[in-house]
Amino acid sequence: MAKPKIVVLGAGLGGAIAAFEIQHAVGDRAEVSVLTQGDTFYFVPSNPWVAVGWRDRGAIQVHLPPVFRKRGIGFSGVGARRVTPAENRVELNDGQMMDYDYLVIATGPDLAFDEIPGLGPNGGHTQSICHIDHAESAATAFEALAKNPGPIVVGAVQGASCFGPAYEFAMILDTELKRRKLRDRVPMTFVTSEPYIGHLGLDGVGDTKGLLESEMRQRHIKWITNAKLSSVEPGLMHVEEIAEDGQVKATHDLPFAFSMMLPAFRGVEAVRGVEGLTNPRGFIVVDKNQRNPAFPNVFALGVCVAIAPTGKTPVPVGVPKTGFMIESMVTAIARNLDDLVSGRAATHEATWNAICLADFGDGGVAFVAQPQIPPRNVNWSAEGKWVHLAKVGFEKYFLGKVRRGESEPFYEKLALDVMGVRKLKA
Repeated sequence: MAKPKIVVLGAGLGGAIAAFEIQHAVGDRAEVSVLTQGDTFYFVPSNPWVAVGWRDRGAIQVHLPPVFRKRGIGFSGVGARRVTPAENRVELNDGQMMDYDYLVIATGPDLAFDEIPGLGPNGGHTQSICHIDHAESAATAFEALAKNPGPIVVGAVQGASCFGPAYEFAMILDTELKRRKLRDRVPMTFVTSEPYIGHLGLDGVGDTKGLLESEMRQRHIKWITNAKLSSVEPGLMHVEEIAEDGQVKATHDLPFAFSMMLPAFRGVEAVRGVEGLTNPRGFIVVDKNQRNPAFPNVFALGVCVAIAPTGKTPVPVGVPKTGFMIESMVTAIARNLDDLVSGRAATHEATWNAICLADFGDGGVAFVAQPQIPPRNVNWSAEGKWVHLAKVGFEKYFLGKVRRGESEPFYEKLALDVMGVRKLKA
């Protein structure tokens, strides 16, 4: 009897560790394969450092084929053109088909720069740190700014669901400009769709509002909340500030010499519009066991999963999928697949807890939310230089984990270390 085929679609922060953990769970009772675009893993949380020259591409990448081969996991870097769950197959970008018995979707998002005129690094007028190529482009633009200083605008647009990196990058820019003795020549404005500073798409965690507002005041960073970005021209951003009743409260025309704005996310083209699989934005619909209700042999994890907002806001704000939450999804899926290939029912649920280390270059803010979406059992935040050291240590640890193909969960230990203010050794 043929072994069931498990295909993991995507090999980023969620997909790579999912492949390792699933293979560890099912052993030789199933064939595990990974299908992704390209053959390189990049540690995305380090992109803000790349964008100011603190890291380069080589420092945060892992060549995947030998890692998966060592673990006995199949690998294809051709990428997916279309998922056809009714036929249990994926069409690859080269026209070939890959069949599966179980599919785990971990694609991450498609970046919706095109939804706002002038937004984005490819044909637009703003930078991004969502992808390593974008971060390298941002680094080039930052060096141009350093030679000819001017205003900076940083933030996240309407519909964005990832706010931590925007705060990180604003603070890292501040730190680097101070090191270069240029900060006094660079006014900075933070523009965000959040209803208040520190909302983070989570209605805040602990005192993130107070901590982040205080940090921005100390660094002389002005801010605009409830912001809806209308369009971007070369060197000029048009922003509407929305009131609680949904009406335009004020308009802002913000000149800039450098800007990085995080876009809204949507599902990737390979899944977007597949009836029963996704919501209107192309995110995968899952139940409490991470399974798609229409196609129960399809699981999903990470940024590609559909999660309802935490509450109504004047400007649309999405919910982030942080590492701890993603790891809990991975573990639930691995245990459910272990049960399914053994003939048992899938009953495991993800905890959806959250931990974030927001590095500011010379300090930072950390928070732990259990569960991520309120009300919570743990609602904790703190700040200090130790957060920067912890982020450096985390980068080193996670890259090592991927290079070794390790499957053991890590975030729960990290959360305990952080709440105990125990520094990870770099």
